[in-house]
This record gives sequence, C-alpha cells and structure tokens, in this order.
Amino acid sequence: MTIQTGDRIAPATLMQLGANGPETVALADKLAGRKVVLFALPGAFTRTCSAAHLPGFMRNRDAFLAKGVDEVICVSVNDPFVMAAWGEASGASNAGITMLADADGSFTAAMGMEFSAAATGLFGRSQRYAMLISDGVVKVLHAEAKRGVCDISSAETMLAAV
Repeated sequence: MTIQTGDRIAPATLMQLGANGPETVALADKLAGRKVVLFALPGAFTRTCSAAHLPGFMRNRDAFLAKGVDEVICVSVNDPFVMAAWGEASGASNAGITMLADADGSFTAAMGMEFSAAATGLFGRSQRYAMLISDGVVKVLHAEAKRGVCDISSAETMLAAV
C-alpha cells in the first residue's frame, strides 16, 4: 500500500557513510518528536535528481529551518558510498542535507513507492516525492505522477506547504 497523509512512517533502517565506514540509521530515531522534510528520488547523479530536485532543497534548507523544520533528509535506493559521494560532489552535505541510503530498497518498498524502468537501467528505485513528517506521521505528501519531472515534489512546493 502506498504511504498517505496521516500514515505513520514504518520503522526503517537506512545507511550513511560515517568516519569509519557505513553506519545504520534508525529512521524512527530521526523522526521521534521532530519535524522533518524527507524527499526521495530515483537515483544519485541522475539528471532530474541532480539538476532540479536536490539543488532545490539545498537552496531552501535554511527557509525550512526558519519554518520550524529540524532536518532535511534525502533518500535514494543507492548504497551509502554513492550517497556520500553525491553529497560531496553536489555540495548537499556541506549545505546541511542529510544523505541517507536505502541500500536494499526495503524502506521504499514499505512506503509503496518503488518502481522499475528497464529501458533506463533503473530497477527497484524510488518514485520521486517529498513529505513533511511530524513525530513520525506524514502531514504533507507530494508525489510526482510523471517520471523525469520535479514539480509537485519540489522544495519550493513543499516550502509553501510547511
């Protein structure tokens, strides 16, 4: 079943690259008692993700914080090494965006947001969406209906809804 506004985020273990290598991140711990903007996208270093989706959240991170958001998190079905490299190459890590890997796609599947596009070599990836989560409950969900666009799930659209 696809996640919806009002649903509680299922417990998930994501990954990030720490000083000593890959580390697990309990998403429930990041969400408990906090207001978080989480956006997900099909893949690190892919066209729309790198040119539009991630940069919008980088530009608007401080505006989210000014509206009471505690953290902005980017999730992709990639390994933590790729997410760390993308965070460094794009400047997202320096901009304060938390880059988390859904390495096995289990979080994406639990959210009901997985898709595959064999023609472009994308298998078991995440649909593009952004959500506002308050204490683990989805308050706002903006999911793209079409692939390759970043309109509904853009940082600017989410910022207007926060």
